[in-house]
Amino acid sequence: MTGKRLVKYALYFKGFIIAALVLLTMAVAAEVLVPFVAKKVIDDHILGIEDYWFETTESSSPVEYDGKHYVKASSADQQAEDDALSVATILQIGRHFYLVPEKVTFTGNRSFQGDQIWIDNQGEVSQYPAKKLSVNETLIFYKPAIPSIIKLLITYMGLIILAAIFFYGQYLFLQKAANRIIQKMRADVFAHVQRLPIRYFDNLPAGKVVARITNDTEAIRELYVAVLSNFFTGFIYIIGIYIAMFILDVKLALLCLLLLPVLYGWMIVYRKYASKYNHAIRSKVSELNAMINESIQGMTIIQAFRREKQVSEEFENLNENHFRNQNKLLTLDSLSSHNFVGVLRNLVFVGFMWYFGGDALGAHSVMTIGVLYAYVDYINRLFNPVNNIVNQFSNLERALVAGERVFRLLDEKGEDVTSERMERYKGDVTFDHVYFGYKENEYVLKNIDFEAKQGETVALVGHTGSGKSSIMNVLFRFYDANKGEIRIDGKNILDIPKQALRDHMAIVLQDPFLFTGTIASNVSLNDPRITREKVEASLKAVGADRVLKNLENGIDEPVVEKGSTLSSGQRQLISFARALAFDPAILILDEATSSIDTETETIIQKAMDVLKKGRTTFIIAHRLSTIKNADQILVLDRGSIVERGNHEQLMERKGKYYQMYQLQAGNSANQAG
Repeated sequence: MTGKRLVKYALYFKGFIIAALVLLTMAVAAEVLVPFVAKKVIDDHILGIEDYWFETTESSSPVEYDGKHYVKASSADQQAEDDALSVATILQIGRHFYLVPEKVTFTGNRSFQGDQIWIDNQGEVSQYPAKKLSVNETLIFYKPAIPSIIKLLITYMGLIILAAIFFYGQYLFLQKAANRIIQKMRADVFAHVQRLPIRYFDNLPAGKVVARITNDTEAIRELYVAVLSNFFTGFIYIIGIYIAMFILDVKLALLCLLLLPVLYGWMIVYRKYASKYNHAIRSKVSELNAMINESIQGMTIIQAFRREKQVSEEFENLNENHFRNQNKLLTLDSLSSHNFVGVLRNLVFVGFMWYFGGDALGAHSVMTIGVLYAYVDYINRLFNPVNNIVNQFSNLERALVAGERVFRLLDEKGEDVTSERMERYKGDVTFDHVYFGYKENEYVLKNIDFEAKQGETVALVGHTGSGKSSIMNVLFRFYDANKGEIRIDGKNILDIPKQALRDHMAIVLQDPFLFTGTIASNVSLNDPRITREKVEASLKAVGADRVLKNLENGIDEPVVEKGSTLSSGQRQLISFARALAFDPAILILDEATSSIDTETETIIQKAMDVLKKGRTTFIIAHRLSTIKNADQILVLDRGSIVERGNHEQLMERKGKYYQMYQLQAGNSANQAG
């Protein structure tokens, strides 16, 4: 399944891959022809003078020796044979050539003594007069072959150069295809992550998600760059070499063919164990990334509480586990690379020598020295792609495991992203007997029932875990309610696309999140609808211009990750300006003033009056002093609304709200004292 999906991604850029395969086929064809050319040079020319030679009357004959003119039988026509005055034979014994002034057989064991050649052909010994040719005399008989040898050598070099050019082209196209495939895959994964529901990230550390987008896709890249290249090259190369081998000698080719089932069997064995180790390794890499990410995020706490040693030990435990699995895989890879291929190579050469040690080069053999050379060359060439393929087993398995993890992420059900927009709603919000739980049958909201009219401010108060933030989560549809109904302007929010619903909502968090960029880009979020003038107006409206005026670059001041160079008050004001710039119909202030100093809180309180005009505002607050003017105050306890009313009404009842207010007022008085 994973393999099919990886192929599907490759088909998006099949043009590059097809071009690479065509060039690869041409390159392999050129390389496979090289030994054929060498064989022809050896058999037809270097050893080609061992032949019958016709003595001719033609003075234009290419060979003149001892006052006579000769033409080689294999290159002579029928007329030259008919007109021949006599037939001579040139034989090779050791490194020397001998001229026999008559026609003799080429088969049998030869020896030379005195001026006689002895040929033993299966026990029948023949004796012929012969003359040993000197080097210069031998060159006379080679003279006709020199132009052909030069042409063949040029062809030889040309094939090598062509193969190099084609290999370069296929590598270039394959690399482009691989980079394009991974670019698309990363874009798909990242886009899908944006669509995943918030619930998915509750139990998955950010580092593990990052590992899948970066580390795992990079491992898959090796599949298309290294594995695909070596496998395609290897298979085409092997096919080409086997075709050449069958043309040269069928029996020997069949002997070498036994190599393929051995390779296939080893691949099955390798994958069985490598898959297990790679799964463990990829899992540990994700855990390492998650821990590194968490440690960086919590470095202040780690150092403040002197937990450096303990955190290092925890990391080392993970690292050690990862190391052990890597070692197991390394042992397997060591067996499958040079050792395994070396054994196979030696076995093939043993079979090769056994074959030639028998009757292959006997008296009746048609095997020539050129064929022998070509076969040795092909066997050596055969093991280059075999070695490359075997060495890629590790990358192949690593890529398949990484692909499985990436596709598992892509298979997570995401939310449909639509460009559909709706007119800005008024902001009448109704919670109609809503129940909600993060886990099945464990409700954190129970029978929540209230209405908030347009322009009203509704405050949610209660102890930690009472359900305040959960109300906002279901209103934003980060999660959907299990029972009951939430309506905006009378319309069920489940009938409104999530993006369209949130288009007219804004939220200010207790710990505002700022992105890397500038203050201006954090207000506009690079939305083209938010002009620079609107950014400046929003910052001014919330009073941020007074707090940010001392910054060197004003609203173009760079913001690093999470806005760590800005004070909490500055970050909060920027997030207020962001909310105002998007002009929401519904505004949520989640503990927005809990971490603000008194001076900045005064500025924000004024800004909140601007923000709340014409908007339905929900305020989640611990500081009860900040919500005195709220139209409704909902007091939550263990997921239920236990009290509701405005500040005065709740104080008169002297219930839970009254107790909370008195407690905070008392604490404030004690602190002031």
